[in-house]
Amino acid sequence: MPQSPVSAAGDFDAARLCESKLASHTTVSVCLPARNEAATVGEIVSILRRDLVDRCPLIDDLVVMDDGSSDDTASIAADAGARVVPAETVLPELCCGTGKGEVMWKSLYATTGDIICWLDADLLNFGSHFVVGLLGPLLGRPSTGFVKAFYRRPLGDDPNGGGRVTELMARPLISSFFPQLTGIVQPLGGEYAGRREVFEEVPFVEGWGVEIGLLVDIAERYGLGAIAQVDLGVREHRNRPLIELAPTSMAILQIALRRAGVTVEGLGHELVRYVDGAVERVPVEVRERPPMIEIPAYRAKFGRELTA
Repeated sequence: MPQSPVSAAGDFDAARLCESKLASHTTVSVCLPARNEAATVGEIVSILRRDLVDRCPLIDDLVVMDDGSSDDTASIAADAGARVVPAETVLPELCCGTGKGEVMWKSLYATTGDIICWLDADLLNFGSHFVVGLLGPLLGRPSTGFVKAFYRRPLGDDPNGGGRVTELMARPLISSFFPQLTGIVQPLGGEYAGRREVFEEVPFVEGWGVEIGLLVDIAERYGLGAIAQVDLGVREHRNRPLIELAPTSMAILQIALRRAGVTVEGLGHELVRYVDGAVERVPVEVRERPPMIEIPAYRAKFGRELTA
């Protein structure tokens, strides 16, 4: 299979991308799934609004999907200029999913763009070049269907210490089961973009396994030639403590095994560990939502038909 094309964010100019977008009558949604990200979501939205809505109309639809935040995430995002959509109000008849992937799946219904760009809402060094870089290959190459960001991920004083789940779990799994994907630099990165017709045709894992699931499924369905990578430089975000990374790792393990064809029906969906001498059982979400194209309400809203 061909290797995925690689670019840098600096290869693309926002004004020229706006011209390409308008000439092709393409619309763009940028979506931030967020839960309790009041400390960072406002600045991200403000930068996007200033640079890529007001100065240069690259973004048509700027959405924050609020996943039941108990802080001021929703009001801060709205004040900064985002359209805030409470996740629980989207397709409420399709009860009852949980997790990041669930929110992203619902955002397919809630957004309007022909291209959808997702960003994590906890970024500390965000710049509008993140979105410009992710949109560049999609607006410049019709054969590109999915764009993954890569970057250097510092942790404290270690300039390359971030991405612990990637290095300890995802990369060994990919090397073992999906060697064709070893050229993807950041398989679990939360910044990526793609065409609506690509995302609507693949399932979404409800929890933290959403990134590995999308990567494997899109590569299998469309080939590596449809996947581009863009270097965004450095990514700084709210690094979670190690104890919070184990459930994420377990979700990624189970989804990778499922995609590799390993029977997982008998595997447990609770992480059992010991905290201060006491047993703790942490549920791990690995359910999946079907391709959005299979949902009648979605097809009605966007005028889609089921493909054979």
